[in-house]
Amino acid sequence: MRRTGGLDAEGRVSHLWSTRGAIKTLSVNTASAEPLEKTPQSGYKWIALSNTTLGMLMASIDVNIVLISLPAIFRGIHINPLAPDEASYLLWMLMGYSMVTATLLVSFGRLSDMFGRVRLYNLGFAVFSFASILLSVTPGHGNTGALELIIFRLLQAVGGGFLFSNSAAILTDAFPSSERGMAMGLNQIAFIGGSLLGLILGGVLSAINWRLVFLVSVPVGITGTIWAYLKLKEISAPHRQSIDFIGNATFGAGLTIFLAALIYGIMPYGSSPMGWTNPWVKAGLAVGVILLIAFVFIETRVKYPMFRLSLFRIRMFAAGNVSGFLSSVARGGLMFMLIIWLQGVWLPLHGFNFADTPLWAGIYMMPMMGGFFLMGPLSGWLSDRFGARGFSTGGMLLQMAGFLLLASLPANFSYLPFMLILVLFGLGMGMFASPNTTSIMNSVPAEYRGVASGMRSTIQNSGALLSMSVFFSLVIIGLASKLPPVLYSGLVAQGLPAAAAIQAAHLPPTGALFAAFLGYNPMQQLLSPAVLASLPAATRSLILGKEFFPSLMAPAFMGSLRITFYGSAAMSLVAAIASMLRGERYIHDLDEAPSSQELLQERG
Repeated sequence: MRRTGGLDAEGRVSHLWSTRGAIKTLSVNTASAEPLEKTPQSGYKWIALSNTTLGMLMASIDVNIVLISLPAIFRGIHINPLAPDEASYLLWMLMGYSMVTATLLVSFGRLSDMFGRVRLYNLGFAVFSFASILLSVTPGHGNTGALELIIFRLLQAVGGGFLFSNSAAILTDAFPSSERGMAMGLNQIAFIGGSLLGLILGGVLSAINWRLVFLVSVPVGITGTIWAYLKLKEISAPHRQSIDFIGNATFGAGLTIFLAALIYGIMPYGSSPMGWTNPWVKAGLAVGVILLIAFVFIETRVKYPMFRLSLFRIRMFAAGNVSGFLSSVARGGLMFMLIIWLQGVWLPLHGFNFADTPLWAGIYMMPMMGGFFLMGPLSGWLSDRFGARGFSTGGMLLQMAGFLLLASLPANFSYLPFMLILVLFGLGMGMFASPNTTSIMNSVPAEYRGVASGMRSTIQNSGALLSMSVFFSLVIIGLASKLPPVLYSGLVAQGLPAAAAIQAAHLPPTGALFAAFLGYNPMQQLLSPAVLASLPAATRSLILGKEFFPSLMAPAFMGSLRITFYGSAAMSLVAAIASMLRGERYIHDLDEAPSSQELLQERG
């Protein structure tokens, strides 16, 4: 082992190791004799695990609970989300939460290192609970009500950002390195399980009253806030430093503008089915990229950067985040596409009413959660003993196999093979998530765990949002080119006037896609009430039936969907290669902590 050391301008001893091909860094503050970490009591780790798991469960439930509940929510405030001038409300309710959390996670993680992880985690619980109360009592209706919901939802995302950015760091502080994988596995189960459980809760609660969708989080949030305030404690001492205001502003503005442009890019613009030709979208993408490039330049020159680019010199940290980003891009839009596949094609063909498909889509997706529940804690426990590389790499290979198998299915598949593929996905996700997160958090110095956790979450959330935009764009492009002639022929064959058939066939496919996603009958959105009223009862019943639109949509939809699956399989393979390059097992606390005598000798 070779070590080089020296004293930097701030009186910090810096060491660089080169061991087994891995580059590793350490920065130890010698200006103070006060220990950086307190040793937690043996029972505290379970308090930390249970509380952070509750926080992750609550925050992740609210990511997807809205997906299933949107029809009831919009009916409750008297909004038609498929109307051209109101479609933006739908997209902001769908993606605004993820956009805000992706933008704020790094800043929150850095602030947590400076002011205390437990303190800001507890603030997140309180903000989330307060926003949930506001959402449940939203007073407005129509456009005003929609704006209020979006604002309160974004505030809720701020609370979720504090929870997401600190839970992994709090667990890393509380658990010894030999048990962190197991703890991360249980925590990740809460996150993935909450995402799927949200689909079920959304369907059940929205059928009673749409306000219950948001009210359900309030007692959990209040309990978690009080519990965290009384029981959680700071293990790592906060490191007070000046705030990187320029870096925060540049990063926040750049990522927000870029992600907002992605959202508006999948909306219709003029006669185009999507908004990528919109000058504002082009400008947003360009300005966002420029600001993010400027942010990287700024972070290399400020004294106390928000985004610790130096952490990417740690091989385990860099490889884990690259593979995590590629995994998120590969599967970020998977949930949306599978739900549209089930709700728009498969469930209606199997006799389900469109209005019932959101709930049943969530139920039929449950095997994925079963696979994750099985593999998540097991892979975490095993990675504590054998390292993360084999498990994370194997998880990505299983995910690749899952995408290839999905691409081989017909539109109207038998459920058993689909269920087994979902289980395979769950196993792959569980095999990857916990070991990868643990390896990232194990690789960084204790004083940087908050910002490292925020960086990891931001990178993965940004990948998921990028994935949703790419998935939607590819599917909409395919539908725009293939669906109109098929839909026109099908409508004319049923006796619809040619003019009405042409008008319906050339409407933007986004409306039909989102109608299927929301559980509406797409043909009721494509055909005007006057046209439907003019048709014979038998023809009208056939066109509005459960099989007419799914049969026409399936060929166009599946062609584009298979392209996304093949692309995601390739992305998963690259993620597996990146994961393999992370090197052997490495824990910063154990492998990098020199003794006090060594520090004194090097300083002398």
